[in-house]
Amino acid sequence: MQRREFTAAGAAFLGLGLAPLAQAGLLSQADASMGVKTALERGALAAVGLLGQDGGFMKNPKVHIPLPGVLEDAAKLAKFTGQQAKVDALVAAMNRAAELAVPEAKEMLVSAARAITVQDAVKIVRGGDTSVTDYFAGKTRQPLTTKFLPIVTRATEQVSLADKYNALAGKASGLGLVKKEDANLQSYVTRKALDGLYLIIGEEERKIRQDPVGTGSDILRKVFGG
Repeated sequence: MQRREFTAAGAAFLGLGLAPLAQAGLLSQADASMGVKTALERGALAAVGLLGQDGGFMKNPKVHIPLPGVLEDAAKLAKFTGQQAKVDALVAAMNRAAELAVPEAKEMLVSAARAITVQDAVKIVRGGDTSVTDYFAGKTRQPLTTKFLPIVTRATEQVSLADKYNALAGKASGLGLVKKEDANLQSYVTRKALDGLYLIIGEEERKIRQDPVGTGSDILRKVFGG
């Protein structure tokens, strides 16, 4: 099999508009795989850079972390009880904790992108709009949860309402008013931080697909510009 032959694995990339390149024999399996790796890495780095800064979560409505469930509704009554400032401080600390944790994901995400196999690349292309999120979540969610949790804990334990949140959320969870996985502040913020990270990675990856020429990358233009 010659290197420039478009193989059966490479044919899976036809869904990205690569048919003209494939028919011309200009796109190899190696090129296709490298293009997906590059797109993943760029998307991951862009997402970390966007979210891992002051206001990255707090000021972005797509990933802003609110109080969960009934606690968010209860917080609306805080201004009538003189607790608004404390509630605002807690929400700010939750979002700042996510912003502090996200940069720790950089090395792991880049490693996951660079380690992608041809089979993984094919799955990403076939998977549609959530394929990048699914790939990174499958490879990194569990270890990143372990890495994020102590950072989130240190950032939130400085706020006076953190312990009260856990006590109140625990009771609310027992009544079915708060999801069980949201009953612990630190675990809730860690999960929402990762949800936000994977969401933005997916958005960044879609931008690359929509405008590969604008990336200035020869491999991205070659693979996704057909």
